[in-house]
Amino acid sequence: MQSLHLRSRLFTAATFLLFGNAILVLAQEPSAPALETPSVAPSAVPITSPTPSPSFSPPPAGTPARSVRISFLPPPLEGTISLGIYNEWDQLVRVLHQEADLDEFTVGEDALSTKWDGRDDNGQAVAPGKYQARGFVVANLKTERVNSSPAGPVDLNGNASVAIKLMANPLAKDERPTIQLSVGFDDENSYLKTADGLPVYTIANKPNVRRATVAKAGEKAIDVWEDDGASVEQIRISNVDKMMAFDCGDFVVK
Repeated sequence: MQSLHLRSRLFTAATFLLFGNAILVLAQEPSAPALETPSVAPSAVPITSPTPSPSFSPPPAGTPARSVRISFLPPPLEGTISLGIYNEWDQLVRVLHQEADLDEFTVGEDALSTKWDGRDDNGQAVAPGKYQARGFVVANLKTERVNSSPAGPVDLNGNASVAIKLMANPLAKDERPTIQLSVGFDDENSYLKTADGLPVYTIANKPNVRRATVAKAGEKAIDVWEDDGASVEQIRISNVDKMMAFDCGDFVVK
């Protein structure tokens, strides 16, 4: 109930804000230097990606920490929030929040806010440049097991994805966007992720997945097949269109 009240308050406040003009503040938070010791300008290491980029040196010990404060108005949809940081080549460099609840953010009078430490998913300082924060609010999707068999009914070796048409975000005043969803997995879970790699929904707490694929099962449902080496499990996820995209805007990291 508290969550619904908060989202109602944030949506009302949206009438006083232009969507996309999020408050993006780049703050230098220096560590305490020794007396009469000059501060050292920060440097960065490159983001690992297939796109060629200049080389950078790791920041020297004692350099000031970089902190970006990101404030945004979430779409008026009850659900979890996944938020990513992207570089100027539109590559995901940091999963800042994955299926987060409202209490994982700082709640202001008219927006939610969070902080990014200027590092990528490997803990390395990112290269100076232009970045963007954007993500999705995902409602409570329905997940159910269809069946399990010793042999897979589909080709599990491909990198399949499905196109899903999402709900329109009224704050953005745009039409319903279409995104590509595929299946990812790690040592703990399997999950739905966007084409750029942002995890948005946990399918199952399953540590032994070796291969997985996905296919449409109707206008608002998809089927996922997961192979753990012993059997192939088919899982149906319904209401996959119950998602809204949001964009926090661009900012520069120095």
